[in-house]
Amino acid sequence: MSIASGLHSRHLTRRLVQLYVGLTLYGASSALLVRTGLGLEPWNVLHQGLAEKTGLTIGVVTTVLGAAVLLLWIPIRQRPGLGTVSNVLVIGLAMDGALALLPDVHGLAARIPLLAAGIVLNGVATGLYIAARFGPGPRDGLMTGLHRLTGRSVRLVRTAIEVAVVATGFLLGGSVGVGTVLYALAIGPLAQFFLRWFAVPEPDSGSTAVAPATPAQAILRR
Repeated sequence: MSIASGLHSRHLTRRLVQLYVGLTLYGASSALLVRTGLGLEPWNVLHQGLAEKTGLTIGVVTTVLGAAVLLLWIPIRQRPGLGTVSNVLVIGLAMDGALALLPDVHGLAARIPLLAAGIVLNGVATGLYIAARFGPGPRDGLMTGLHRLTGRSVRLVRTAIEVAVVATGFLLGGSVGVGTVLYALAIGPLAQFFLRWFAVPEPDSGSTAVAPATPAQAILRR
């Protein structure tokens, strides 16, 4: 094997490890937020509400809805990548697994630190999997696709979708609270920071640029 081949192989291995570690930690961070009972991130408000109504686990609902959102990529001509498909399959499974291991938490003295840990870990996870550059998650792709199709700003499209998602989830019984607000305020800066922190240098240039996955995608939910 040539030196160039070895470098590219190690580069790909790092990206794959980073992708799957990031997606697994994303599911675990969402489970932490569920256990706090102080409010979930916007899409998980909807997932939890649907889980309450259907009797399915929140992880299964996350996977099924992710696949359904992916179907909406067809009319807006978005192309999925390995990261997109992996997002659908891994996060829900990791979330259910973490919920099975995490005990119920009682009292604000325990729930508040757990909330902070969940939000920060979510930012770490987002930076990891986006910086791996295997494509956005289905929900991110829907947002960026609608941005391209309508010409509206990413911020406006994101806000409109997530307000609708939170409102629908709340009406279905999903948990909205201080955690939802804190997540919305913190996830953008955290994801932006960790996207740069975990940027994978190109093997031939040593650059830490993350061109295919823009910073805008990093501040969007998966």
